[in-house]
Amino acid sequence: MNTARTTAAGAAPQPGLRERKKQRTRDALLRAALELFAIQGYERTTVDEIVEAVDVSQRTFFRYFAGKEDAALFSQRIAESHYLAAVRERPPHEAPLEAMRRAVLESWDTIGEAIEAVVPIELHMQTFRLIESTPTLLAAHLRRSEELEEEIARVIAEREGLDVDADPRPRVAVAVFGAVMRVTGRLWGAGEDSSVAAIRALTASYLDHVGPALAENWRTENRYTE
Repeated sequence: MNTARTTAAGAAPQPGLRERKKQRTRDALLRAALELFAIQGYERTTVDEIVEAVDVSQRTFFRYFAGKEDAALFSQRIAESHYLAAVRERPPHEAPLEAMRRAVLESWDTIGEAIEAVVPIELHMQTFRLIESTPTLLAAHLRRSEELEEEIARVIAEREGLDVDADPRPRVAVAVFGAVMRVTGRLWGAGEDSSVAAIRALTASYLDHVGPALAENWRTENRYTE
């Protein structure tokens, strides 16, 4: 009997060994790609350099990623999925903007664990800045942001019992929210503090001004008095 494949009675065999090996290869390629992008820039980095750093073939790289762009945006996709799940889990009594606000702030509190399972959080934050400063990546990121906003608008519409194609409010609310997120991301990217805490604080500050900015009269009483 081949005892190497034998398990104790009633015990389930250990599954996923092959999958874990594939994930380790993917994560090694991803980390190598993001480190090279951070050091020498996205445009100047080649797939050959990435695979050489991991000692695998180009064929292996393209088994996991469609190309450099896919690798550069991979950890952002994790963050987006994390946020979308957080929106879905918000209590139904919260107003749409409050639900999105709490979802994004709580996502920043918990995203570290999800990202760290793949790459160091510091590398993820460097990549966030890289996207903002690389036109090709920024364009792809904005296209994906539009798709994500549509997904969130449909989630908001569903939780509010609305038809997203008949009632404009879910898309309007998500568009406003998404615009604030893009502004804070750009400002954070141009700042000196690249920490998660910094972008969370900046995001919270700007989101706190959404309601007043839309509802209040900004003019001071004597602005137009002689």
